[in-house]
Amino acid sequence: MAQWNQLQMLDSKYLEKVDLLYDDSFPMDIREYLCKWIESIDWDLVAGQESLAIVRFHELLSQLDDQHSRFALENNFLQQHNCRKIKRNLQDRFQDDPVHMAMIISKNLKDERMILACAKSSMEGEGMAPAMVVEKQKLGGKVKEMRERAQVADQTIKNLEDQQDEYDFKFNTLRNRENELNDMGPKEVEREKMVITRMCLDLKAKRQDVMLQLSELLNVTQALLSDLISEELPEWKRRQQIACIGGPPNACLDQLQNWFTTVAETLQQFRQHLKKLQELEQKFTYESDPITLKKDFLEVRALELLKTLLSNALVVERQPCMPTHPQRPLVLKTAIQFTVKLRFLVKLPEFNYQLKVKALFDKDVTDKKGFRRFNILGTNTKVMNMEESNGSLAAEFRHLQLKEQKVAGNRNSEVPLIVTKELHSLSFESELQLSQSGTKIKLEALSLPVVVISNVCQLPSGWASILWYNMLTSEPKNLQFFLSPPAAKWSELSEVLGWQFSSVTKRGLSQEQLNMLADKLLGPKAQGNPDGLITWNKFCKPQNANEKAFPFWLWIEGILDLIKRHLLFLWNDGFILGFISKEREKALLSDKCPGTFLLRFSESSKEGAITFTWIEHDMHDKPIFHSVEPYTKKDLTAVSLADIIRTYKVMATDDIPDNPLRFLYPDIPKDVAFKKYYAKNSEGKAYAIFPFHSTMRKTDLICK
Repeated sequence: MAQWNQLQMLDSKYLEKVDLLYDDSFPMDIREYLCKWIESIDWDLVAGQESLAIVRFHELLSQLDDQHSRFALENNFLQQHNCRKIKRNLQDRFQDDPVHMAMIISKNLKDERMILACAKSSMEGEGMAPAMVVEKQKLGGKVKEMRERAQVADQTIKNLEDQQDEYDFKFNTLRNRENELNDMGPKEVEREKMVITRMCLDLKAKRQDVMLQLSELLNVTQALLSDLISEELPEWKRRQQIACIGGPPNACLDQLQNWFTTVAETLQQFRQHLKKLQELEQKFTYESDPITLKKDFLEVRALELLKTLLSNALVVERQPCMPTHPQRPLVLKTAIQFTVKLRFLVKLPEFNYQLKVKALFDKDVTDKKGFRRFNILGTNTKVMNMEESNGSLAAEFRHLQLKEQKVAGNRNSEVPLIVTKELHSLSFESELQLSQSGTKIKLEALSLPVVVISNVCQLPSGWASILWYNMLTSEPKNLQFFLSPPAAKWSELSEVLGWQFSSVTKRGLSQEQLNMLADKLLGPKAQGNPDGLITWNKFCKPQNANEKAFPFWLWIEGILDLIKRHLLFLWNDGFILGFISKEREKALLSDKCPGTFLLRFSESSKEGAITFTWIEHDMHDKPIFHSVEPYTKKDLTAVSLADIIRTYKVMATDDIPDNPLRFLYPDIPKDVAFKKYYAKNSEGKAYAIFPFHSTMRKTDLICK
């Protein structure tokens, strides 16, 4: 099987890593269209020979032309348009440098193989891969079996009704003939009575069969319902937690809704079956009639299953989030509107506009001593309907706000937790009345815990709390979590840290980058130990009394903000090594050509800063490393990093300014890497001209 086809069969968390490999420089569409051809080429060899790279580049364009022709034959205008656009972009990017394209393809293929190997290793170690698919198939099989049994029971009841009607007709006919005509001979009467007796016995057997079928149908339905409520629904909620903190997007609720709705329809149909059997029982019954003996028990059991299903069907489809900070859900600021969306997973027309949902804040919090209290402002009741959410039975609260209650006395004297570690609860209540029985069912849904801040500067710390909580627990009522927060394994935290980057950029963190972060948190000796423990304090508090010390998380947050504001395209292109120690930096550069440089993030800046280091050799061919003072957000607001690198100058020994930066690590010519990011009006400018020495210091912008 082609490598590309194998990748598409992986779980979503691995597909996310594949997604990060492809961007506008080399779109995933090409990988899809030309997967067999791409995998048939030795791109390592192509990347090492410019003449061969030129040939392969034109072959690729020819392959795209063939693909365009296929789309034309299919009358697929949209794909024709995309194909033409992709070809033009490739020509613009790689016409003058096909080697760079070959390097990209070679690297992506290697990364794909690593992802496949990682997935295979994980599956073998946990026995998960095929198991998960098998479980979904089993569930689908149970749904199919339930439907088939319901259809069989429905047909059996119709046959029973026909059979009972025929028996009634025969019985009444015989009685009338005996009473009215009295012209039947004894043998004929006896023969008719034997026929009716046989029909009665068949009727009793059919009734027994019907009740057995209904009992088995209920058993299958109960098993399916148990799977949905104890496994599928919690799994979806856990995936939602992961998605909230930057993980793979949560699987759509539609499949779960289909299963819930199918079970509800089956139980409703089951109750109709019992109603029909009751009608048949009223027309004809006898001692030890299975309908009389079992009907009430089955009815109670079916009603309990339906109540269980419906009481678990109300879910928070989209967790509370401020529209101003869509990538930071569950952190809410007072006086700022937030949204939250609910869905009822049983989609039946009879429930449309019947459910009125009310939002409540901290409803079940009994011990509020020292904790802030809030009122919900805005429309906190909504009626669920199918018109506002693509046919699903949903309600979206769009204009809710929180306002803190004024409490007399000094709150600070009894505060157990700081503001950003206080967890609060948003709950939703409704009531549903079943039309057949009049039974009322209370419905409730609970959001994940939220952190309420009063100033936007508290957002990073509040988000740290949300990360830690959702990484380590799935219990939404555990609002006392931060009174004694558990430690996290490095394997857990490293994955979450990677999500913080991949969720706001197109690139997560490589293993080498994660190794540096592991060193920073656990020390070099703990590298490679996925079970190494990181405490909450180590994650979010300064580690020493130095006034310049700052928490690990705020350092990461500052770098994330730096990337989003000033370095997004360079980060997405993979040009920034970023997280790398000074020792590792020297090891990587030591055997490279003079003028090779790399980009890494400063470890001494809380707000986020980036620096570069390059290598030169002295007269004895000994490597010398030069670094610049880190560039901050303020610096990069004035001048882009690409332009700083383009015109960076140092003063050589003969007092002639020279740009020492020639190759971006590992060996990409500087202008090839950064050309498309150069400002058009930056010609003639030079940045940071210095005497030539080993530790360069950055100064103000100057011009030649």
